[in-house]
Amino acid sequence: MKLILKIFKFFGKLIIGILVLLLFLGLCYKLFSPKPVPPGKLVNVNGTNIHVRVEGEKKSLPTIIMEAGAHGNTDMLHWIAEGLKDKTRVIRYDRDGKWFSESSNSDGRAPEFYAHQLHELLEKIGEKPPYILVGHSMGGPYSRIFRDLYPNEVEGIVFIDSSHPEQWNRLAQKELVPKGQAKLLKIGSILADLGILGIYNKVISKPPYQGDGLPKEVYGRSQLLIYNSGDVYNMFLRENKLTNDVLKRAGTAKKLDSLPVLVFTATEQYKESQKDRYRKEGIDPEKQTKLWFDMQKEIKELSSNGKQIIMNASHGSIITKKENADIINKEILLLSEKIGKKY
Repeated sequence: MKLILKIFKFFGKLIIGILVLLLFLGLCYKLFSPKPVPPGKLVNVNGTNIHVRVEGEKKSLPTIIMEAGAHGNTDMLHWIAEGLKDKTRVIRYDRDGKWFSESSNSDGRAPEFYAHQLHELLEKIGEKPPYILVGHSMGGPYSRIFRDLYPNEVEGIVFIDSSHPEQWNRLAQKELVPKGQAKLLKIGSILADLGILGIYNKVISKPPYQGDGLPKEVYGRSQLLIYNSGDVYNMFLRENKLTNDVLKRAGTAKKLDSLPVLVFTATEQYKESQKDRYRKEGIDPEKQTKLWFDMQKEIKELSSNGKQIIMNASHGSIITKKENADIINKEILLLSEKIGKKY
C-alpha cells in the first residue's frame, strides 16, 4: 500500500511539474515571441478599431469591397486583391471582432449591425460608391444584407462559393461549428492565451505549411495570430451563434432584379475524410454536392442578369490558389468595365 501511495505521489508531482514548466514556457513565449502586426490600418468606428486594407487608386471603375468567409480574414483574399488593385480601388477588412479588428462587445446585435458598421467605415476613410461587393462563403450573405440596406450604392455582387440562407435546413451539416469542435475551440482559446499553443506549434509540433496556394508569409501571419490570441477562437464561437441570424436576414433581402451578379461555384465541396464520415452516417456526399449546386443556381437566379461559373476547386482553394483567383479577377474586371461605362 505504501508503495502504491509513493507511486501516486511521484506521478502527481511529475504532472504538476510538467504543468508548471508548460506555464513557464508559455509565459516566455507570450513575452518574447514576435507579435502579429496588422498589415492594414486600424480605423476607429464608433469606438471600435476596425482593421481595413485599402489598395489601388480610384479610377473610372467601381470600388471593390471584399467580404471574407466566417473563418476567413483579409489575408485569405490575397490573390483576389493582388489581381485587382492595379486596375481599380480594392478594400478588404476584418469584420467586428475578427482577426485584427476589435470587438465592440455589443451583445444581442442584429445581423444588420455589420452592414451598418461597414458603411460607417467606408465613410470614415472617405470612400464613395459605386461599389461592387465580393463575398466568399459567408461573405455572400453579408453582401446581400449590405445591398438590401444600401441599394443605391451597390452596382454588382460577386458570390464566391457563397453560403445560402437555407443551407442548414437542406444540407447534412446543421451549423457552422459542430458541438464537439466548439469544445475544442474553447480549450484552444485558453491554451493560446497562456502561450502553450504557441510553444507547442513552434517547438514541438512545427506544423507544415497548409496555405493551399497562399504565399507563406501571408499564411504565416494568420497562423501567428492563431497561436498568440484566444480571441481568434472566441471569434469562431461568436460567429457560430450569429450565422443563423445572418443567413435568415439574407434570406429576407429583396431580390436583385437586374443587378449584375457573378456566381463562382467550386466542384469539390467535401474532403475524402468528410465523404467517408458521411457515408458511415448514411448520408450520400454526391447528393449533398448536388444540393449545394442547386442552391448556387438559386443565388444566380436572384437576378435576371446573373452568370454562374463552375470552377475545379475546393471551397477554400477557389480563392487561395492564384490560378483560380486569376479566373475570378478576369470576370470581375469585365463586370467592372461594363458598369464603369455608366459613369
